[in-house]
Amino acid sequence: MSRRHAGPVNSSQVLAVVDLLAAEGIVGWLDGGWGVDALLGEQRREHADLDLVVDAAALGRLLGVLAGDGFAVLRDELPVAIALRHDDGREVDLHPIELTPDGGGDQQQPGGAPPWHYGPPTTGRVAGRPVPCCGLDTQLRSHVGYPPDEDDVADMRALAQRFGCPLPAPYDRA
Repeated sequence: MSRRHAGPVNSSQVLAVVDLLAAEGIVGWLDGGWGVDALLGEQRREHADLDLVVDAAALGRLLGVLAGDGFAVLRDELPVAIALRHDDGREVDLHPIELTPDGGGDQQQPGGAPPWHYGPPTTGRVAGRPVPCCGLDTQLRSHVGYPPDEDDVADMRALAQRFGCPLPAPYDRA
């Protein structure tokens, strides 16, 4: 199989994956850049991949369905994450979680670190269609603890502007 560089993931491809999750009865929601854009209700930039929070109990089934659709493993960092690439270049990065009573879930972390908690999803919009995505609190918490790139800075500033929330460090610096 030929491998190309990651190509942008467009809104119809995002919605196809959301529909696949629904058809398979798999709990999952948008995270990362697409999650930010869904929360904002508009696509603001191109996205090289689609980050998804997914029920760890259904991960094997989801991987099988995605493999049948032409995806192959790109990076296996399980139990923390697994990234897949389609032959057309688009990528999906899966973040498996153990579902929790609050409607969110806990993601295992490397090296035995305590799990990272995703709060329950909210409803955002992709191409005008309602989709499950990370809520504002989860997005703000997930963008700290690493050196941000310019997309991270733009995402956080867009969230602050839309929702009138203060930015955590280092995003609060001009």
